[in-house]
Amino acid sequence: MARNAPPEGYLFSKGYTHYVFILLWLLYFFDYVDRMVVVSLFPFLKRDWGLTDTQCGALVSAVYWAIVLFSFPVSIFIDRWSRKKSIGIMAVLWSLATIACAFTKNFGQLFAARTAIGLGEAGYAPGGTAMISALYPEKRRAFMVGLWNMSIPMGMAAGIVLGGLIATHWGWRHAFGIVGLPGLFIAILFFYVKDYKTVGLEQTVQPEEAQASAIAAKKRCPRWTSSGLFPPPLPSS
Repeated sequence: MARNAPPEGYLFSKGYTHYVFILLWLLYFFDYVDRMVVVSLFPFLKRDWGLTDTQCGALVSAVYWAIVLFSFPVSIFIDRWSRKKSIGIMAVLWSLATIACAFTKNFGQLFAARTAIGLGEAGYAPGGTAMISALYPEKRRAFMVGLWNMSIPMGMAAGIVLGGLIATHWGWRHAFGIVGLPGLFIAILFFYVKDYKTVGLEQTVQPEEAQASAIAAKKRCPRWTSSGLFPPPLPSS
């Protein structure tokens, strides 16, 4: 049985860990593809719906305001539930919301769909970071998180380019639909990866031990006051 044990510091085998990481990387990549694809569609939306620059800007900021509002509560939920299921559900939500953009008929509907994208993406960065930290040993975490974050600029650039190309040849609605599909497929795959138990907070020092340490520290520094923070005042001349 020992030969089947994962390497030291890993939850699973290195091969399986890298497989999960690739899925996380691709999800983050398409996260930003879906987020930024709308930028290249502004000329088409202005032509078809007569949108103003302010409305076009609102379609971008809708995603970010949703992330600002929901990131904290969603992150708390992720810490207390399955990270695998949380990430999968979030990816399904933002992918379906991106696809839904293709079926909108006015600015209000498109704004609501873009807000739903932000809601789905709100907890992915903290959830993905936590999962990578759990999957890899401490000496590899910073490198893997850095590699994971490379998907952000790559996804942004790809989303803008793909949106323009697809919209030019098949229309802006197809741009939303096509870029939303890969993330949905990867999200479904993610539901089948192995889950792990979230590590709870544990008390590592007993109160008696902490008090004994404080007393010992005080004895080593007898000139300190009982607060342990400030030395006694100098006598006045």
